[in-house]
Amino acid sequence: MADNSLDYLVIGAGPAGLQLGYFLHRAGRKYLILEAGPGPSQFFHTFPRHRTLISINKKHTGWDDPELNLRMDWNSLLSDDPGLLFTHYSDRYFPHADDMVRYLGDFAKACGLRIAYDSRVARVERPGPFRVTTADGRTYEAKRVIMATGVSRPNIPPIPGIETADLYGTASTDPADYLNQRVLIIGKGNSAFETADNLVETAAVIHVAGPHSIRMAWRTHFVGHLRAVNNNLLDSYQLKSQNAVLDGDVKRIERRPDGTYLVTVSFARVDEVTKDIPYDRVIACTGFRFDASIFADECRPDLVINDRFPALTPAYESVSVPDLYFAGTITQSRDFKRGTSGFIHGFRYGVRALHRILEQRYHDVAWPARHLAATPMAMAAAVIERVNRASALWQQFGLLADMIVIDDVDARYLEELPHDLQGPPIGDRGHFAITLEYGPGHDQVDPFDIEVGRISQRDSARAHEGHYLHPVVRHHLPGGEVVAHHITENLENEWDSPEVHVEPLRAFFARRTASIPA
Repeated sequence: MADNSLDYLVIGAGPAGLQLGYFLHRAGRKYLILEAGPGPSQFFHTFPRHRTLISINKKHTGWDDPELNLRMDWNSLLSDDPGLLFTHYSDRYFPHADDMVRYLGDFAKACGLRIAYDSRVARVERPGPFRVTTADGRTYEAKRVIMATGVSRPNIPPIPGIETADLYGTASTDPADYLNQRVLIIGKGNSAFETADNLVETAAVIHVAGPHSIRMAWRTHFVGHLRAVNNNLLDSYQLKSQNAVLDGDVKRIERRPDGTYLVTVSFARVDEVTKDIPYDRVIACTGFRFDASIFADECRPDLVINDRFPALTPAYESVSVPDLYFAGTITQSRDFKRGTSGFIHGFRYGVRALHRILEQRYHDVAWPARHLAATPMAMAAAVIERVNRASALWQQFGLLADMIVIDDVDARYLEELPHDLQGPPIGDRGHFAITLEYGPGHDQVDPFDIEVGRISQRDSARAHEGHYLHPVVRHHLPGGEVVAHHITENLENEWDSPEVHVEPLRAFFARRTASIPA
């Protein structure tokens, strides 16, 4: 029997599903969350395999402002209850994954979220409203479906013989199982180096292989690139301790009758074009992908990035299936390998933006806004206050933007919209967009090289040359060129100097408001 009463059916009770459930519940909407497992967030019951999160848990910031503290808290979901912060669950800077499992379970209970557990979705169809069928035959109907399933399938590269290798999700994590063995790990991300680090004390040789150069998070500012907490193998490689990083393509994996492997590697930057290398074990740590197999043809969403993620509009809606929305790590096509949509500290704000979009589109609830005088000083003061405090702009840099819309009488200050959202609540008369961003080419600069020139923190005229995170204000006028103003970077991320930060911004607003047609 179908339940025809749902406005929203959320699939997945991981962090994104719980976060969206919180907002839907608070707004009094008719919703249900379907979860395949017996409790929330089955992903964190298994991953990361070696049970240490790389999302920081910085409890002691020196601040007493809860909004500022969220800049340093990468694990908490958003709520009005200060007791529902992850910082109460662990003192560790890099917490244990079991603490995340406990936290998410408590969050779901404390918020009274409507979740149907042991409800694995088998089919999503759209004969009219969405019709969702679970593996045990229950059927639900909803006007809108929000996928919050995460990336639930391993991303398997098309390498002949890859099916004989172990996978990151199922390989043994007991170092004793690799005693004195030669191990090849395919992949150069955190899962690969996490796995390698676990085997350093027992494996004879560890090779980590992939076609692209290793990218360090401290250089690219993408937290999904290799984190320092996982890069011990690099020391052992460069200090000639038998381990190595292989830059090249794995062309073939042959499992021999005795259970060992012969792997053909095509090197990218050495004289050996290809080489056959023997190993005792091969482990594929090549990431994950979204599973679209549950969708019927009439509502199967378009995919991007080698079919790993759904293709999205700025409103987190499928580009090909109206009323099919996405939340959480599967929204990372919006800022793939540049931003934070793949991680809790990023997508919690994306989910809040999605909820506000849903409220506006389907329930005539205006986007939260405050009114201010449409004067250069009032607008500059509002921007300075936000960039010095807002956690959403800080965590979703370059993706979420505050916006100032000048109306006939005054100005509206809107917080935390997708920067490229069109139409309501922005309108078509032009607006100012405020973001925090890294400078162009920031990932090409070694931040520890003191020989590399950096602009002075007081040089507001050269603020656009800054590489580090800093505020950017852009003026968008219909049919006109976008004009940008950069606020110079600052070591302490404090943009409140009257001379260096405020006055240049006020002057920018004065020039730009004078150019707005009456």
